[in-house]
Parts: sequence; C-alpha cells; structure tokens
Amino acid sequence: MTPEPAFLLHKRPYRETSALVDLLTLHHGRVRAVAQGVQRPGSRARGRLQPFAPMHVTWAGEGELKRLRLMEGRGSAALLAGEGLLCGLYANELLTRVLPVELPVAEVFAYYTAMLEALPRPDGRGASLRRLEVAVLEALDALPRFTDPEGGELDPQGRYDLDHTSRAFVAAERGIDGRTLRLLARGGWDEPGLAGPAKAVTRRALAPLLGARPLRSRELMVQLAQRRRAGSH
Repeated sequence: MTPEPAFLLHKRPYRETSALVDLLTLHHGRVRAVAQGVQRPGSRARGRLQPFAPMHVTWAGEGELKRLRLMEGRGSAALLAGEGLLCGLYANELLTRVLPVELPVAEVFAYYTAMLEALPRPDGRGASLRRLEVAVLEALDALPRFTDPEGGELDPQGRYDLDHTSRAFVAAERGIDGRTLRLLARGGWDEPGLAGPAKAVTRRALAPLLGARPLRSRELMVQLAQRRRAGSH
C-alpha cells in the first residue's frame, strides 16, 4: 500500500516488546494495529511512534486489527505543554473513543492537523478544538439540528437545551438563548464571543457518543484549573 499520513492517538504495551496502537490516518480514519518490536530497547521505530508527531505508515491484514509494516517520521512533533498538552490529550482520547474503526474522516484529519498547529498558542486552543469536535460530529451524523423537534425556527428570545433523541433544541429555563444558537447554526463555532455556548453545545452533542465513562483528559483539565485557582490565592 502507499504510505499513509498518520498520527498516533493511543498506545499501550502488548506482549513483551510490541504495542497496540490507535492511529488517525488521512484516508482510512482510525486504524488499530500491532506495532511489533517498538518496546524493544534501541528500537528506532519507538522514537517515531510518539503523540502529536506526523508519520507515514503502512500496514497489513484483513481484520480489524492490522500489523504495522512501515513507520517513517514526516516532521517534528508539536511542542505542547501545560494546558496545550492537555487539549491535545483530550483530542486524542475523544477520537479514540468515538471514531469507528476505518471510517474515512479526511476532514477530521485536516482539522486535527490544524489543531496541533494552534495548540501552542493559548488564544487558538478553544476555537481549534471546537472545529475538530464539529468535524467529528458531522462525520458521525451527530451534529445538532438548530431547530425545535418539529423543525421550526428557534425564537431568538427563547432559551433552549439540546435533546439527544431528536438532536434538536427544546425550551429550557436555563438553556442557551436562541439568538446564539442561530449564530452557531451559521457556522460561528470559533467566534470568540460564542466560545462558552459553542463548548456547551459540542459537549452536549458528544455526550451520547462517549457514554458514561468519563474522559481522563477532562479530569486532568479540571485538576489543572483547580491548582491554578489555589495558586492565585
């Protein structure tokens, strides 16, 4: 096969010297594979198989679990630390959890690549994550419908919450105002003034896909925020 652009999403040890990996690839979406020998001391492939580092890979096998055959670096890893690193870990955990194996998601790959470029800058993190989340929701046909359950327009003066069953919005006393939701419907996901509502909507939309098990990366983000608040007093 032709070498495929890829990023490592998740890696865990397998047997004595190998690893089970989840990769995000350009044309085949999430690929699960065995990387043989990468845990062996001195393995050159071990240094290439790192999070946030662009690679070219090939694999073999007909089943859901492939066998990696080639891993070549194609650039430097994104230099992430602190909150930027936690945002990257969140993106990797999200994609590992919700993307079906081998569902083509070229737009998700493009937004993931753009996100890695944005994460080192604090002012670019929220918007890049929202764009990635929206691409994931679109790929899984799970993007909210910005109407009421009957398909009617949202009242700009009303307040609404997302109903998971219909993927539409229902009246809610403490929900998001209809004017904001109509702006999001027009593609305003990364506008600075809509950052809070955009995050709330994507989180609500992703919740059924993630299930009850909490995201480890989200827990780490909460812990970081708590340490920062404690340090400011």
